[in-house]
Amino acid sequence: MSNTPHELAEEFPQDHALLHTLKLNNPHFVTLADRYHEVNGEIHRIEAGIETPSDDYTETLKKKRLALLDEIAGIVAKAKATA
Repeated sequence: MSNTPHELAEEFPQDHALLHTLKLNNPHFVTLADRYHEVNGEIHRIEAGIETPSDDYTETLKKKRLALLDEIAGIVAKAKATA
C-alpha cells in the first residue's frame, strides 16, 4: 500500500472488493478515482514540502479532493445499495 495518506483504499477500508469492481465496470468511477489520485498526490507532495505553492492553491486542491471524495462516496453507496 502507498504511504500517501487519504488513498481511496484507506477512505473506504471495508469496500476494497467493491472499489475494484467499480474500477472494472464503471468508467465514470475510474475517471473520478484517477482525478482523486492526482489531486491527493499533489496535496501529499505539498504537505511533504516537495512542492510549495500558495496557501490559497493548497486549499483549492483540498476542496477539490473533498468534492471528488463526496462524489466517489455517492457512487460507492449506490453500488452497495444495489448489491
